[in-house]
Amino acid sequence: MNRKFCFSVGVIALLGASASTALAAEKITYMTNWLAQAEHGGYYQAVADGTYAACGLDVTIQQGGPQVSGRPLLLAGKIDFYMGGNLLQAFDAVQQNIPLRIVAASFQKEPQVVMSHPGQGLDKWEDLKNADQYILGDEGAQSFFQWMITEFGFDPAKRVPYTFNAAPFIANTKSIQQGYVTSEPFAVEKEGGFKPNTFLLADYGFSTYATTIEAMQDTIDKRPEVVKCFVDGSAKGWYNYLYGDNKAANEAIKKDNPDITDEQIAFSIEQMKKFGIVDSGDAEKLGIGAMTDEHIAGFYAKMVKAKVIPEGLDIKKAYTLDFVNKGVGLDLKK
Repeated sequence: MNRKFCFSVGVIALLGASASTALAAEKITYMTNWLAQAEHGGYYQAVADGTYAACGLDVTIQQGGPQVSGRPLLLAGKIDFYMGGNLLQAFDAVQQNIPLRIVAASFQKEPQVVMSHPGQGLDKWEDLKNADQYILGDEGAQSFFQWMITEFGFDPAKRVPYTFNAAPFIANTKSIQQGYVTSEPFAVEKEGGFKPNTFLLADYGFSTYATTIEAMQDTIDKRPEVVKCFVDGSAKGWYNYLYGDNKAANEAIKKDNPDITDEQIAFSIEQMKKFGIVDSGDAEKLGIGAMTDEHIAGFYAKMVKAKVIPEGLDIKKAYTLDFVNKGVGLDLKK
């Protein structure tokens, strides 16, 4: 074999390797924090319609659940992105010196509501503190309930634990109960035969972003194009899921979570649109996933006042605006 041939083979091999690298999609895993549902629809949509693949990602959605803790898997490098609940977990990571950041906020409003029975003297937000019983989970009791106590005078002695069973609320007409606007009102109407009053906490000042996309700082530093692709693809996925043909995404959701029904999915999508859960506020101009320093600082101040989070945290370590606020996907809104 002469040197010229050797060179040619080497060049061909190199070009072949480069072509393979260019064509091979990078495999990444995004883990949700609950079982598959319409509230995860944008991500399933971006997988189903090839949006992630178009910018070079082969995305696997790994669903969470009641017995699954996903954040340790993110810290251990077992997954690439994790679905955060709201800003509080990221503030807590700063407090613990964990190098984790929010790179986008898919929900402008947290879907958390308080429900009451209609016609029982609990039909207005300012009436709710007069309920005989507040049915709230432990996590809620340590977060938004502290804000309700501080800002509106709710009585901590009236709180009883919520066990994800609507029966106690349905039985006690003078009680109030927490829930997601996309879920619990549907269950109460099915099981109790009435439409509960629903009060979205975001509309009364609990202004956290929600359904965040979290990544480790190392991923942001070493694979920024992967983060950009995933954030942009997720924004496009949400526009297409809410305003386009979402049949394939819903089929994928039902495949991962066979217990969910078409009726439940339709209800959740309707509620997300009605209450502006995904597409409202800053997202209307900056695109889905939008975040601003002012909004996050304002929520942090409320949580400090309610003694949920200590003052003095460098909250800019909890997030980065490098990948959002670019209007990605606005042209897909119909």
